[in-house]
Amino acid sequence: MNATPLEALGVVGYRLTDHDLELLAFLAEHRLALPAHVAALLRTSAAAASTRLNKLADTGLVKRQAPFPGEPHSYQITRTGLAYIGSHLPTPRVDVRAYEHDVGVAWLWLAARGGTFGPVQESTGERRLRSDDGARDPDAEPVGVRLGGFGPHGRERLHYPDLILRTADGRRVALELELTPKSRTRLETILAGYGADPRFDGVVYLVQSATVARGVQAAARRVGISERVHLQRVRMTVSRTASAAARAAERTPPTGQRKRAPEAVR
Repeated sequence: MNATPLEALGVVGYRLTDHDLELLAFLAEHRLALPAHVAALLRTSAAAASTRLNKLADTGLVKRQAPFPGEPHSYQITRTGLAYIGSHLPTPRVDVRAYEHDVGVAWLWLAARGGTFGPVQESTGERRLRSDDGARDPDAEPVGVRLGGFGPHGRERLHYPDLILRTADGRRVALELELTPKSRTRLETILAGYGADPRFDGVVYLVQSATVARGVQAAARRVGISERVHLQRVRMTVSRTASAAARAAERTPPTGQRKRAPEAVR
């Protein structure tokens, strides 16, 4: 889609570069990003990435937030930024409880883009999947994984992978960043949904805990799809300050301090 002129959005005195447009497109697909993400995206330094993000924040195309004192800012695209690039995705909202996970998913997208999972034709994240389903014709097949039955407000129960990859040879693979254990019932329901969905050739669970890995393996065996479920270990790295803040956030109500994001997923 054609971008809306900056002047029409009340932004003056700033000319966007191709890198700015690439960055805005990246931010549209994710709930948040850190300067380290942008440095990897644009193949630049963290300092240069921060400078570019802050300039975009000054224009109102991007929102800057400070999760914890002394820690890197996180950034989100604004409604103005989405309008500028012609995106119909909703304005992203950060869920405090999923902060670490959202940062990790952005790293997964970058890893897929860099070839970590082999040649990929297309990567589609959860934000876009949910948006596409929200706009689909009621009679059209959902892009989400059917779980059976209906949930609140009579809506069909669906599950959305963190990322769907379409590989160079045409396979469709779901990526799930599983940082914390799900209940046995919830995990089995999701895996059974994948097992009943012929559109998926496989599911990769990325885990950092051996306990989570064992839970996924056991659930896959119970629903009979072990051959389609693959596990890969990842390591989340955080500073000592961030680790302490995350532990404090675990002990506070949802309205309390935000959980600190990891610096990387490797």
